[in-house]
Amino acid sequence: MNLNLLWILLLGIYVQQSASQMVQCFSAFSISTGKCADLLGEIEKDFCCINPSYGFAEADGVCRSCGHAAWSEWSSWSQCSVSCTEGVTQRRRFCYGNGNCSDPEDLGTIQTKPCVKKDCCPEDGGWSKWGNWQPCSVTCENGQKKRQRACSNPAPKCGGSCSGEPQEIEPCSADTVCPTHGGWSTWGNWGRCPVTCIEEGRNTQKEVRTRTCTNPSPSTAPPGRFCEGSEKDTRPCSGLPFCPIDGSWGSWSGSSACSVTCGVGRQMQSRICDSPSPKHGGKPCHGIEQKSGLCRTLAKCPIHGRWTEWSEWSICKSPSTRKITCRTREGTRRKLRDCVGTEHEGKLCDGEIVEHGSCFDIDKCDMEAILSEWSEWSYCKPDCGQDSKQTRSRKCVPDISEYQSDDYSLFYGKPVINCEKVKDETETRPCKNVPQC
Repeated sequence: MNLNLLWILLLGIYVQQSASQMVQCFSAFSISTGKCADLLGEIEKDFCCINPSYGFAEADGVCRSCGHAAWSEWSSWSQCSVSCTEGVTQRRRFCYGNGNCSDPEDLGTIQTKPCVKKDCCPEDGGWSKWGNWQPCSVTCENGQKKRQRACSNPAPKCGGSCSGEPQEIEPCSADTVCPTHGGWSTWGNWGRCPVTCIEEGRNTQKEVRTRTCTNPSPSTAPPGRFCEGSEKDTRPCSGLPFCPIDGSWGSWSGSSACSVTCGVGRQMQSRICDSPSPKHGGKPCHGIEQKSGLCRTLAKCPIHGRWTEWSEWSICKSPSTRKITCRTREGTRRKLRDCVGTEHEGKLCDGEIVEHGSCFDIDKCDMEAILSEWSEWSYCKPDCGQDSKQTRSRKCVPDISEYQSDDYSLFYGKPVINCEKVKDETETRPCKNVPQC
């Protein structure tokens, strides 16, 4: 069957099945910035998203990903909410793509923590009394005199300052008449070159301009100085220019091959400014050197696999026939994850499907109760408003000092401990200068 006819039939079937929305299609979507790049053109959304690495924009202009839902990296921490004493800083992340992003640890989209940009806030100082006036700056005619004061009554603190100027200036005059020294006028226009052309390799002819010592003229009583420097300036004559030739475009080349082997791509055409090329200051060709058009393929793009979240750790088992429950011997455990979503010959996930680890079995074991160390301070919650707080806690936990590890995450099961005398403790502290909701 003719390939064009096959394309028309397939397109007709597609149109009957779904009247896909027209979107602006981009060949790249950045999961770190949430922005599209490299606009291909307007096309049906379903065709654009055959390639999961593409992005698209609908009528609202917002860039969206064609791929499965995925979290961006956390942004950098923001500036502290206040310039001095304690405030808060925040960072955010975004979910881009189709569906909802998994959040098993309930981290959310924003995190808030305290910050101190500067321990103290600036305090302004006060001015001392004005000092005496300094002598006049000239010994003849008009000048100026100054007086100063210090920002020391009291001195500012923590980067503060005094409001106002540390110096006053007033005009003053002397009885003596000053001499007037000569000043140059502006240069006149360049004179005409004495010749209308120059020989190649020789340029001995010069053009001249002049100025006069009249801005101002020097005084005679008292005598002023004449201007320093020359009243004449020369430069070599420039050669006669060739006539400019404006550039003109050559013919467009044929279309290049489609830039992709699946989904939507681009075909390019180019032309050269050589019919003729611009010379001797002529204008370059006006317009574009390359243009592009959309091209479609019938192949679906590979969709690479993605890992699910890890399962919970399995029960702790003995690697031999020896018992490990309520003993300090190490056991083994494992957790699993699946590689899902691979389609159209996409790549499988990198990494292992199973992870093994060491463990200790303390399930239903009689153990002494102790208080754990204090946890790290939590992020500020809620993320806005005056009621935002941080918390930390320490809990009633089993005494594992006889074991080879103090990492409670390696211990399996629920031991029997008496927490009546060893109570959980929680501390809170307010977060200051949190943004209003």
